[in-house]
Amino acid sequence: MNEIAAVILAGGYGTRVKHLLPNIPKPMAPVSGKPFLEWIIRYLKQQGITQVVVSTGYLGEVIEEHFQQQKVKEMDIYCCREEQPLGTAGGFLNAVNQSKLSPQAWLVMNGDSLIVAQFKQLSHYLKDDAVDGVILGVSVDDASRYGSLVIDSAGNLVSFAEKKAGQGIINGGVYLFRHQLLKQFPSGFPLSFEYDVFPTLLEEKIKVKVHSIQAPFLDIGTPETLPKAEAFIQENFNYLRELC
Repeated sequence: MNEIAAVILAGGYGTRVKHLLPNIPKPMAPVSGKPFLEWIIRYLKQQGITQVVVSTGYLGEVIEEHFQQQKVKEMDIYCCREEQPLGTAGGFLNAVNQSKLSPQAWLVMNGDSLIVAQFKQLSHYLKDDAVDGVILGVSVDDASRYGSLVIDSAGNLVSFAEKKAGQGIINGGVYLFRHQLLKQFPSGFPLSFEYDVFPTLLEEKIKVKVHSIQAPFLDIGTPETLPKAEAFIQENFNYLRELC
């Protein structure tokens, strides 16, 4: 059994940037000669995570055709389609169920954002049997666009805060869950991580740690941030072009 497999959520409509990306889903935005999604997958490979499930939805066939034709060496890439919008956590569960994989833990990421972080470091928290999940938190000077995580002195997640200006630890949209924890997710769809899954886990006294870092990150989901992707990839990930 592999230690970690990844699910990349790439099923959204990308409403805010759809006019800039006609006929392709947002994660397939061309950046520095490759789709943004492929840079994420190459970065996972560089960190030793070689099983990736892509949860697709809107224009999912574009993603499926790309990875059928443009293989990433030594990577097992599965595409699992949402037939209807299931929410972030619902898309994740659908991808897990369709893949039939059972790693020790699942890394969950968004297909439209990337953080310069060592994702496998999150697995260190799972050496403590009392910990079942980890959120990657990013320290920023202005949390007004993202909202913040409320964390106690031991680094445990307490709650999600509303968006407000000022310094904060934001939810990086990267999670690690023990495979067995998925049985305790709430039922029903659509299902959201922030509004359904994490509140339920906290109510059940399940310990979720927050791994807080300061690191460059980019979310390509707005007309203002999408044009920054080229420079971001070239500054932080261009070395992956030849390594994979």
